[in-house]
Amino acid sequence: MNRRLRLVPALAGLLTLLASALTTAPAAHAAPAAFTHPGVLVSRAQLDFARTEVQAGAQPWKAAYDQMHASRYASLGRTAKPRAVVECGSYSNPNYGCTDEREDALAAYTLALEWYITRDSRYAAKAVQIMDAWSATVTDHTNSNAPLQSAWAGSTWPRAAEIIRYTYTGWPADRVSRFAGMLRNVYLPEVVNGSNSNGNWELSMTEATIGIAVFLDDRAVYDKAVAKFRGRVPAYIYLASDGALPRTAPGSGLSTRDQIVNYWQGQSTFVDGLTQETCRDFTHTGYGLAAISHVAETSRIQGQDLYPEVADRLRHALGLQSKYELGAAVPSWLCGGTLDRGLGPVTEVGFNALHNRLGYGMDNTQALTEQRRPAGTDNLFTAWETLTHAGNPG
Repeated sequence: MNRRLRLVPALAGLLTLLASALTTAPAAHAAPAAFTHPGVLVSRAQLDFARTEVQAGAQPWKAAYDQMHASRYASLGRTAKPRAVVECGSYSNPNYGCTDEREDALAAYTLALEWYITRDSRYAAKAVQIMDAWSATVTDHTNSNAPLQSAWAGSTWPRAAEIIRYTYTGWPADRVSRFAGMLRNVYLPEVVNGSNSNGNWELSMTEATIGIAVFLDDRAVYDKAVAKFRGRVPAYIYLASDGALPRTAPGSGLSTRDQIVNYWQGQSTFVDGLTQETCRDFTHTGYGLAAISHVAETSRIQGQDLYPEVADRLRHALGLQSKYELGAAVPSWLCGGTLDRGLGPVTEVGFNALHNRLGYGMDNTQALTEQRRPAGTDNLFTAWETLTHAGNPG
């Protein structure tokens, strides 16, 4: 009895210390008190850097701009193709508006970049026209790929809208509000709660969520995206420090070795940089790595900077995938000795952040990135990242 009584003051003191630490520690999970705009994937400083390099004819930025300018997404003659209900099945079958929506969003972003670099207001006006057409029309996404479709388009729309809203004066306030309503009411419900599907789904959904949060100045939604990100990235990219098995995402329901191995496409040998989808194919793996880089880049612009938290995982993942994308022989223990290559234009943002800003050696990633410049678009949600992020101090 006396021993228990003696423990009570000690426990109370410990709780007091913990409470004090919690109230005085920095709010690592908190959204910025005021959001930075434009601030989704590209900042004003990054845009200024790209514009200066293009105007000077410097490489690789001039070649990257020329590639973008020649693409169909930069056309001033583009006519938007909005739908009230976009229906997307698995692998976009059926495809009722899926391609049109993704490509119109990419066009709006491309035109926004054209506007910023050239200061030709026709590009801004065309971007506005496309965004207005969709915000006046779309009401829902249906069928099995609705969350992923919403993620892809919902990642791209805020990039375009941020640039236009904060650098161009010709977008009427009521149309801006209508566009914000579209993001909040049509896209956000599909992506904000994440997914227990393959990791690229939830990571893309998280990217859309954080971009929408910035455009809406919504701190609660921003914090929810960061929480999802922190739970999913360690479950998507393996490090030896995780132990014998990869980590699992919160709510995944995975608990046994067999379940985890099955979820990792049957791969039972784990090495630094292996992703949950490496043995599926590099294309889907690339979607996941792009989304991780994009979320971290947006967080850095917003003053939080999630790169240090994911740096080891991301650099190893980019390096491992790049090594085999460059043609290295595949060992028998890795995906049965066969890899489905096809890594898209997804390395530029992460490479710039981790190698150029943070100083990590990334020989394979550097070789692949430089070999494939200028990086174009995957026609889904990644576009023109040599132009916007190559060597960009931001």
